[in-house]
Amino acid sequence: MCPHGHSFDVAREGYVTLFETGVGHAFGDDVSMVAARTNVEQAGHLEPLRAALIQSVGRFAGVDTSLVLDVGAGTGHHLAGVLGSLPQARGVALDASRPAARCVGRAHDTIAAVRADVWRQIPLADRAVDLALNVFAPRNGPELGRVVRPGGTMLSVTPTARHLHELAWLHSIRIDPVKPTRLHRALDPWFQPITVRPVTWTLELSREQAEAVLRMGPAARHLQPDFDRRLATLGESISVTGAVQLRAFRRRA
Repeated sequence: MCPHGHSFDVAREGYVTLFETGVGHAFGDDVSMVAARTNVEQAGHLEPLRAALIQSVGRFAGVDTSLVLDVGAGTGHHLAGVLGSLPQARGVALDASRPAARCVGRAHDTIAAVRADVWRQIPLADRAVDLALNVFAPRNGPELGRVVRPGGTMLSVTPTARHLHELAWLHSIRIDPVKPTRLHRALDPWFQPITVRPVTWTLELSREQAEAVLRMGPAARHLQPDFDRRLATLGESISVTGAVQLRAFRRRA
């Protein structure tokens, strides 16, 4: 129960839902999107990205890191990898999706899964977070600035125009060319940029895995009308480029 008298039940799967009653909110990824993401993660196609996150944590986060927040955590896959490198830390996986929250408990035993709308409020105390992750997810600059302590670190991952470009003809969504500018604008004046690291790798996919890659994210809601016909023209295997920018920010004093 909070100081205002609100209480929230923990679901059987271990997550808690902290949406305001009677207020509209985001719903996040649906069951099929989460299933596709789990497929891709378990096949190891995102391991180079997770490894880059872990390396950045080792470089920029202190050994005294005690609380890690992942905003838009999905299944908790990346957060679990980071926590594996920070044995004294605990994690909070924040996401609007109920199907994703149901997966988080299986990702790592020190993660608390919370369903909440990041656009409204992050349900954590001021300056409680040592390290924040934001991987392919929405970000609320003022709220991140509120919960990350001065001197704390934020790691943000955004796709470049080359990311999955071999599959671009199967959907209509495109990468915003001014995304980096919007990112910095959203985080200033709370966060100071430290570094930008390009991360590229190759995903060797079957046709079914290529479909899962598209169905696990925003492209799932923007597939071409003749998607099935186009997909059938792919070969049995396809090499697809992963290309992102991993940015580190420091919370200003």
